[in-house]
Amino acid sequence: MQDCIFCKIINKEIPAEIVYENDSVLVFKDIRPAAPVHLLLIPKKHIPTFFDLEEKDSGIMGDLQLAAGRVAREMGLEKGFRLISNCNQDAGQLVFHIHYHLMGGRPLHWPPG
Repeated sequence: MQDCIFCKIINKEIPAEIVYENDSVLVFKDIRPAAPVHLLLIPKKHIPTFFDLEEKDSGIMGDLQLAAGRVAREMGLEKGFRLISNCNQDAGQLVFHIHYHLMGGRPLHWPPG
Protein backbone atom coordinates (compact mmCIF):
# COMPACT_ATOMS: atom_id res chain seq x y z
CA MET A 1 0.00 0.00 0.00
CA GLN A 2 1.45 3.36 -1.05
CA ASP A 3 0.73 5.43 2.05
CA CYS A 4 1.54 2.77 4.67
CA ILE A 5 4.55 3.81 6.75
CA PHE A 6 5.47 0.18 7.45
CA CYS A 7 5.39 -0.68 3.73
CA LYS A 8 7.72 2.29 3.16
CA ILE A 9 10.09 0.89 5.80
CA ILE A 10 9.94 -2.55 4.15
CA ASN A 11 10.76 -0.93 0.79
CA LYS A 12 13.63 1.05 2.42
CA GLU A 13 11.95 4.36 1.52
CA ILE A 14 12.01 5.35 5.20
CA PRO A 15 14.97 4.46 7.44
CA ALA A 16 14.57 2.19 10.43
CA GLU A 17 16.96 0.47 12.80
CA ILE A 18 16.42 -3.08 11.61
CA VAL A 19 17.37 -5.88 14.00
CA TYR A 20 16.10 -8.88 12.00
CA GLU A 21 14.87 -9.58 8.49
CA ASN A 22 13.98 -12.60 6.41
CA ASP A 23 11.84 -13.15 3.31
CA SER A 24 8.52 -12.57 5.10
CA VAL A 25 9.26 -10.60 8.31
CA LEU A 26 10.95 -7.36 9.30
CA VAL A 27 11.83 -6.42 12.89
CA PHE A 28 12.97 -2.93 13.83
CA LYS A 29 13.30 -0.66 16.86
CA ASP A 30 10.32 1.49 17.81
CA ILE A 31 11.14 5.20 17.49
CA ARG A 32 9.24 5.93 20.74
CA PRO A 33 10.22 3.04 23.02
CA ALA A 34 8.04 2.34 26.04
CA ALA A 35 10.51 -0.19 27.49
CA PRO A 36 14.28 -0.72 27.33
CA VAL A 37 13.65 -3.14 24.46
CA HIS A 38 10.72 -2.13 22.22
CA LEU A 39 10.66 -3.65 18.76
CA LEU A 40 8.07 -3.79 16.00
CA LEU A 41 7.57 -7.07 14.15
CA ILE A 42 5.78 -6.78 10.82
CA PRO A 43 4.97 -9.08 7.94
CA LYS A 44 6.37 -7.88 4.63
CA LYS A 45 2.96 -8.51 3.11
CA HIS A 46 0.56 -5.63 3.72
CA ILE A 47 -2.31 -6.94 5.85
CA PRO A 48 -4.26 -4.09 7.53
CA THR A 49 -5.80 -5.94 10.53
CA PHE A 50 -6.37 -9.42 11.89
CA PHE A 51 -9.80 -9.29 10.28
CA ASP A 52 -8.06 -9.18 6.89
CA LEU A 53 -6.09 -12.39 7.40
CA GLU A 54 -6.73 -15.28 5.04
CA GLU A 55 -5.88 -18.97 5.39
CA LYS A 56 -2.90 -18.48 3.08
CA ASP A 57 -1.42 -16.01 5.61
CA SER A 58 -0.95 -18.64 8.32
CA GLY A 59 2.68 -19.20 7.33
CA ILE A 60 3.48 -15.49 7.54
CA MET A 61 1.88 -15.24 10.97
CA GLY A 62 3.84 -18.28 12.10
CA ASP A 63 7.00 -16.61 10.83
CA LEU A 64 6.19 -13.57 12.99
CA GLN A 65 5.86 -15.78 16.08
CA LEU A 66 9.14 -17.56 15.35
CA ALA A 67 10.89 -14.22 14.78
CA ALA A 68 9.57 -12.97 18.14
CA GLY A 69 11.21 -15.84 20.02
CA ARG A 70 14.43 -15.62 18.06
CA VAL A 71 14.83 -11.85 18.44
CA ALA A 72 13.83 -11.89 22.13
CA ARG A 73 16.54 -14.47 22.80
CA GLU A 74 19.10 -12.45 20.83
CA MET A 75 18.15 -9.33 22.84
CA GLY A 76 18.72 -11.19 26.13
CA LEU A 77 15.06 -11.29 27.18
CA GLU A 78 15.10 -14.80 28.65
CA LYS A 79 13.52 -13.43 31.87
CA GLY A 80 10.47 -12.49 29.85
CA PHE A 81 8.93 -10.23 27.27
CA ARG A 82 5.52 -9.10 26.13
CA LEU A 83 4.15 -9.46 22.60
CA ILE A 84 1.28 -7.05 21.92
CA SER A 85 -0.90 -6.39 18.91
CA ASN A 86 -3.75 -3.91 18.68
CA CYS A 87 -6.58 -4.48 16.22
CA ASN A 88 -8.59 -1.46 15.03
CA GLN A 89 -9.19 1.97 16.53
CA ASP A 90 -10.75 1.02 19.86
CA ALA A 91 -7.72 -1.12 20.68
CA GLY A 92 -5.31 1.68 19.77
CA GLN A 93 -4.10 0.52 16.35
CA LEU A 94 -2.46 3.54 14.73
CA VAL A 95 -0.78 1.94 11.72
CA PHE A 96 -3.09 -0.29 9.71
CA HIS A 97 -0.54 -2.96 8.85
CA ILE A 98 -0.56 -5.94 11.22
CA HIS A 99 2.29 -5.65 13.68
CA TYR A 100 3.43 -6.80 17.09
CA HIS A 101 5.17 -4.76 19.74
CA LEU A 102 7.84 -6.86 21.45
CA MET A 103 8.66 -5.25 24.79
CA GLY A 104 11.01 -6.25 27.57
CA GLY A 105 14.13 -5.42 29.49
CA ARG A 106 12.26 -4.51 32.69
CA PRO A 107 9.41 -6.00 34.74
CA LEU A 108 6.12 -5.46 32.91
CA HIS A 109 2.97 -5.03 34.98
CA TRP A 110 -0.53 -6.38 34.41
CA PRO A 111 -3.07 -5.27 33.45
CA PRO A 112 -1.39 -3.05 30.86
CA GLY A 113 -4.22 -0.56 30.39
